[in-house]
Amino acid sequence: MLKNIRSVTLLISTSIFVLIGAALLGGEPSASGSSPLRIGVAPNSPPMIFKEGKNIVGVEADFAQALGRQLGRPIQFVELPWEDLIDALEANKIDIIMSSMSVTRARQMRVAFSDPYLRVGQMALVRAEDKFKYLPLGNSLATQTIGLKKATTGDLLVQQEFPRAKRKYFVSGDEAARAVMKKKIDLFLTDSTMIWYLAGKYEADGLVAAPMAFSDEILAWGVRRSEPQLLESVNSFLKKGSASGELDRMLHRWIPKFQ
Repeated sequence: MLKNIRSVTLLISTSIFVLIGAALLGGEPSASGSSPLRIGVAPNSPPMIFKEGKNIVGVEADFAQALGRQLGRPIQFVELPWEDLIDALEANKIDIIMSSMSVTRARQMRVAFSDPYLRVGQMALVRAEDKFKYLPLGNSLATQTIGLKKATTGDLLVQQEFPRAKRKYFVSGDEAARAVMKKKIDLFLTDSTMIWYLAGKYEADGLVAAPMAFSDEILAWGVRRSEPQLLESVNSFLKKGSASGELDRMLHRWIPKFQ
């Protein structure tokens, strides 16, 4: 009997220490015993990552849910302005960036990128009558008013290749699309995934995707360089998802180009 009492006492004491430890860390132990995977997103890039009401949805959101399941970790979306994502990663405020981020040499200096999961390019949303106006690539672009999202690869491309063009910045693609319709800007330049989405959404309003890409880019997810195990797990997820066709099925759900 004394032995049984000691065992129960040890079990209770251990449980108390676990609960105290969790409280000191800022919360209760998760049901799975794993800490949440904090996913940094700027949810204003449909169809990749955006909000429907209060819910974060899109290709990246579906990928995040599937990644969390494979890792056995609950996911937690952390909403941030696009330009703050890498800073937040370096400051350990998030664990991974899953927000339609193109791999660039400058970003690689600060972020360890996963294997790529999608190839995109910078494309233009224009009025239907201007569909072929910018062929060959860049024709007359230097004299246009171009809508952009700040601190993106599209923004960098215009600054480098067309420095005399007038740049106007927008937070959302919908805001930029309306500006194209009202002729406040000549075109909106951003990732091809968003351009395809907006062209479909605003087709009845006379907007189309110009039939050329101004760049060739790859999308990947970013983690801290000090987290090689997480990077390895993410790459394992991408490899398995690609082989099984799961990644393509999630892309098909959101991007008509892939249907």
